[in-house]
Amino acid sequence: MNIDNALKDAMAIEGAIGVAVADYESGMSLGFLGGGQDLDLEVAAAVNTEVVRAKVRALAALSIDDVIEDILITLGSQYHLIRPLASSHGSLFLYLALDRSRANLALARHGLKRIESSLDV
Repeated sequence: MNIDNALKDAMAIEGAIGVAVADYESGMSLGFLGGGQDLDLEVAAAVNTEVVRAKVRALAALSIDDVIEDILITLGSQYHLIRPLASSHGSLFLYLALDRSRANLALARHGLKRIESSLDV
């Protein structure tokens, strides 16, 4: 699956507001879909590279030899899921914003995992 198809599949997840694929090393977005006036996905993806970088540094500082599966940020009205792509050796991640009132977090995580497994980058 290419990035465009992955973005479309992620937007089909119940409650999806927007999705992006970004490189946490450069801060660049490789593609995004959805968002709108209240959520600039290009900016959100770039800003969330700092979240991924901070978590990678935290694991290193704690000498935790493991990989990040998901990073979850819960807001009053939204969930933000960040899923580093194992196939990219951690430099790329999927970023999905969900409407909390319409989303099922477990199903969204499962959907991102499925998308990750079939994504070809």
